[in-house]
Amino acid sequence: MRESLSKLAQLLAPCLILLMAWSLSAQARELAVEPEEMVEVEVATVGTAGMAGVPVVLLREPGAREVIPIFIGVNEAQAILRALAGERPPRPLTHELLGDVLEGAEVSLSRVYVDALTDSTFLGMLELTLPGRDEPLRIDSRPSDAIALALNAGASIHVAPEVLEAARQIEYQGFDDQVVVALGITVTPLDDDLREALGLPDHAGVLVSDVRGEAAEAGLAPGDLLLEVNGETPDSPLHFLELVRDTPAGEPARLRAWQQGETIEVELSTEVPMPSPRRRTPELEA
Repeated sequence: MRESLSKLAQLLAPCLILLMAWSLSAQARELAVEPEEMVEVEVATVGTAGMAGVPVVLLREPGAREVIPIFIGVNEAQAILRALAGERPPRPLTHELLGDVLEGAEVSLSRVYVDALTDSTFLGMLELTLPGRDEPLRIDSRPSDAIALALNAGASIHVAPEVLEAARQIEYQGFDDQVVVALGITVTPLDDDLREALGLPDHAGVLVSDVRGEAAEAGLAPGDLLLEVNGETPDSPLHFLELVRDTPAGEPARLRAWQQGETIEVELSTEVPMPSPRRRTPELEA
């Protein structure tokens, strides 16, 4: 199936590039803020806001004491959660399919922007690199679609300061029983059955299901039991995010984890890790 999609994408590549070039002229919106003025953020998880439970994507801004919520749709929330968990449906859904087409056409999604808030609507943009074109191609987009695509493609995410400030006013609620990412570490809840299957000790903490960037280089690995962040035990994925967020400005986050019978300690920068394409999380072996 993947080979068929790749061949289809290669066949469609010339048409796709023409459509993108046309789109650039047809959708002439410029970035509201220069790229160098924006703040790079890390997608942490998905939550809800308001009495109606509208989905929001929660963004971690390095050095900030709070998480930034941005309104998204239900389908986009599901796509973001799939990407964070490293999951891919048996047949590609909209965001996975578009990612396959871009990859097959040798078009790179390098950055996405959330650059403005107009009439209570967040505005976003894709930044694409096309073969044979020196300047990047920017396409107007809903931030929710842009972020879902960025997670799968390994593109960085940048938000305008004005958008961050406005989003801080949104009251949100997170979920303790879902995947959360911070510092390039993906954590999930840990129940007794999973603890027994993985042979983990009877200590409180959260399960590491994926790592990337500095966290991987420091020796953390899927299957580790994360015991402490800055001396405190995370009792849920969302609590892990809160402990990372509360790391004093200018200091590294200090983590302690159980790994194959030994306890390891690492220090990690709280800056946004280098983005990388999301891969399907391998099954953890018992």
